Amino acid sequence: MKHIGIDLGTANTLVYVKGRGIVLREPSVVAVEARTRRAVAVGSEAKMMLGKTPGSIVAMRPLKDGVIAEYDITAAMLRHYFKKVSGNTIMSRPKVVVCIPHGVTEVEKRAVEDVTLEAGAQSVALVEEPIAAAIGSGLRVEDPRGCMIVDMGGGTTEVAVLALGGIVLSNSSRVAGDELDEAIVSYIKRKYNVLIGDTTAEMLKKRIGSVHPAADKGQMEVRGRNLLNGLPAIIRVTSPEIREAMGDEVQHIVEIIRTTLENTPPELASDIYDTGIMLSGGGAMLAGLDLLISRITGIRTVIAKSPIDSVVVGLGRIIESLSDFGDIVKFRAR
Repeated sequence: MKHIGIDLGTANTLVYVKGRGIVLREPSVVAVEARTRRAVAVGSEAKMMLGKTPGSIVAMRPLKDGVIAEYDITAAMLRHYFKKVSGNTIMSRPKVVVCIPHGVTEVEKRAVEDVTLEAGAQSVALVEEPIAAAIGSGLRVEDPRGCMIVDMGGGTTEVAVLALGGIVLSNSSRVAGDELDEAIVSYIKRKYNVLIGDTTAEMLKKRIGSVHPAADKGQMEVRGRNLLNGLPAIIRVTSPEIREAMGDEVQHIVEIIRTTLENTPPELASDIYDTGIMLSGGGAMLAGLDLLISRITGIRTVIAKSPIDSVVVGLGRIIESLSDFGDIVKFRAR
């Protein structure tokens, strides 16, 4: 019987198989036929189609803000990944541990369980994302000493204070990587009268985006469509411009961290001042974010060793030692 851990993210899906490690990293994108809604491409192949498909095919992200927006498409995507992970062998139906954002509704939790079972799992257990991210980042969540994790993905930013194996306090926001991309698109449109796609905005964010002057990375040439004459356009964008574009969204994320710290019990707050703030998720790689958070909170802020993998690595550690995590892993069968 295989045990599988799935970080089912808005932007990317990562899969960990017990005894094998991380076996799959793919974008959470599916291309479907518009009329029949039959999946024609999944993952990297489908992501390349975003914004480029003919009318008969639609490329979409079936998850939004960390929760399932398109149930059938999510099931098709998971089925594809289960098949891909099993290789050429006929895999018995696996036991699956899936991550969910903290604070989602019971209906949203049930949707994740149902879609995972429908995709071919024998049973499913849900683990809250901040706990998995903290475990995967190397924090000792089972200790009485408090620690703080900030997990910034594509759809949600999760800020949590953990101690004794559980979440003592948390805040979740739907301002995350996707919102930053949208802010860049809006800024370029407003300043240059040029429309760029979400994929181009994401590239700008990753290559020259920064949130602190000390982390600026220069400039980059991008192509888009001139909104005044409808013709292709080439513009040069700088790091300070991207920082300005993302300013409001980044400020919102920092405010959530400050609010969480202000509401943390004094004993745990003292622990966090000693242990620091841990950043994980793809957003942790935004240049200068650790410097900005440190400057505003006065607390040492560190980036996880492999921030994009933190959640799935945490799930991996859980399924490799299920007996140690019995309190947080409860399997449900169909």
